[in-house]
Amino acid sequence: MIYLDKRIQFPDLNNADEEGLLCIGGDLSIPRLLCAYQSGIFPWYSDDYQPILWWSPQERSVIYPPQAHLSKSLVKFLRKKTMHVRVDTCFSQVIQGCAKVERAHESGTWITKDMQHAYIALHQAGFAHSFETFVGDRLVGGLYGVSIGGCFFGESMFSLEDNASKVAFAYLNATLGAWQFDILDCQLQNANVARYGAQLIPRALYLQQIQLFCKKPTRSGLWCIDNLSFDF
Repeated sequence: MIYLDKRIQFPDLNNADEEGLLCIGGDLSIPRLLCAYQSGIFPWYSDDYQPILWWSPQERSVIYPPQAHLSKSLVKFLRKKTMHVRVDTCFSQVIQGCAKVERAHESGTWITKDMQHAYIALHQAGFAHSFETFVGDRLVGGLYGVSIGGCFFGESMFSLEDNASKVAFAYLNATLGAWQFDILDCQLQNANVARYGAQLIPRALYLQQIQLFCKKPTRSGLWCIDNLSFDF
């Protein structure tokens, strides 16, 4: 296994094992995280006592915004407007909400305190963003991810009420479409992202695409969707 040192660089992705584990160690600094995402790599590990594990799966789960699928029931719910969405108004609360989600076949959370601090710093630097679902003034769900060029790298979502995370996703995808983003990275395929139209593509194709899309200008800083109209 390859161990990282202080240099901001990663080994060739072909060194990843069958499960996608590429290397170990390093840190969660902003330069390293940005380098990782642009290189087709993401961090994922169990707790603050475990070394940082960096992954690049053989196949990547992605959504191309124009091809995303919203169910008829979700569209019907969106049109009721019982929930509303804000962007980048409570990033830390969203990531904390994601960290508390209980997931099947998992104990604890991979969104450790160190991960939370790292992504809050990435948000403050203008690269990480949250879509937040509210009922009145009460936060009931949301998601967060990282934006570089024409790529949005989704990280996690949570929901305290039915449809709350789905509503956040619908607004994220509509925003990415309006701003002509090229790809929404879902990392690993599961039933949750598959329902939105996520598909698996080979790692080589994924890397080829994000290296091209990441060259576009990055929409950094706090995001605002107040001037966008959404027709669900």
